[in-house]
Amino acid sequence: MPKGAYTAKQERKADHIAEGYREKGVSKKEAEERAWRTVNAQDKGGKNDGSGRSRSRSAAAKKGWETRRRRGNA
Repeated sequence: MPKGAYTAKQERKADHIAEGYREKGVSKKEAEERAWRTVNAQDKGGKNDGSGRSRSRSAAAKKGWETRRRRGNA
């Protein structure tokens, strides 16, 4: 795990997940790897500069926005 690429919350989450795998008999190395894969899948990677945190509008939301804007209801 690269230092500084994850928030403290993500590190706590990974530790907790790894602990759960260790209790199930998975090796320490494998448990850590699985835990970080899980955290990355849930949070879409590291959180530096807001990476992976925002989502663009869906096609339906964009269409609705354009319709409201044309009608002057925005």
